[in-house]
Amino acid sequence: MTSRHKRASERDQLDLFRALPGDLAPRDAQDLMAYPFFSLAKSKRVQPIDYRTRTVAIRVEAVPDHGMATIWDADVLIWAASQIVEARDAGLKSSRLMAATPYEILTFVGRGTGARDYGRLKAALDRLQSTSVLTSIRQPAERRRHRFSWINEWKETADAIGRPLGLELILPDWFYAGVLDDALVLTIDRAYFDLTGGLERWLYRVVRKHGGRQAGGWSFDFPHLHAKSGSLSPLKHFAYDVREIVRRQTLPGYRLVVERGPRGIERLVFTPVSRDPATLHQTVRPGDKL
Repeated sequence: MTSRHKRASERDQLDLFRALPGDLAPRDAQDLMAYPFFSLAKSKRVQPIDYRTRTVAIRVEAVPDHGMATIWDADVLIWAASQIVEARDAGLKSSRLMAATPYEILTFVGRGTGARDYGRLKAALDRLQSTSVLTSIRQPAERRRHRFSWINEWKETADAIGRPLGLELILPDWFYAGVLDDALVLTIDRAYFDLTGGLERWLYRVVRKHGGRQAGGWSFDFPHLHAKSGSLSPLKHFAYDVREIVRRQTLPGYRLVVERGPRGIERLVFTPVSRDPATLHQTVRPGDKL
């Protein structure tokens, strides 16, 4: 069977899920928040991410034509996760085959809607489709691996006379199954989309995943954080950038502090801060995980 026939059969077996309207709460998949799956640089990255611990193996590979999917490209996956969770909570049937307009996706993630923004969205979809992930996460046996791309395929749609209707994309089963599991999705602050730095965005996701709303907060030493980021930046430069984020205190909902341990190793400590109830109401709804 050719790859073309495989793609056609996958599409034929899936029901089309049309994006829901309205101001949905943004949700993120915890696996994507906790591990290095994306490039943190705005420049093209082709060098793989290779992350291994005793229990987790991840390898992310890019193609030279498009480069690795970036943490900004991952906004599309946050949009998709938000749609899937909203449909599930409303008792509606979702699908890995999703349809939306570029306008709906771009406005949800706080982007502009001009021709340049549409072009950047299409480039993001290309990177998400061409980036290959190999991981042991959520596999039934320790040595098992699951390989997938963030998007199996995507296409622009048009009516009978050629007027554009929007986009259709197919999500991988690994991502879709994780989002449908209520324990593997967290609500994030909409201010996340205003964060402009790749490291800044990644750090918010790590802090949100591990810090949650625990009064005592959480902490990581800098070498551990550096490994978890998948960053190509040397530890010395990475540490400087983290200290700058701490100095600016830009992560919504959290206070960051750098402490130095007995061996001189720096440690990032993060604790939740009280939030304006009016702001909280805009991003968190009944049933959302805090």
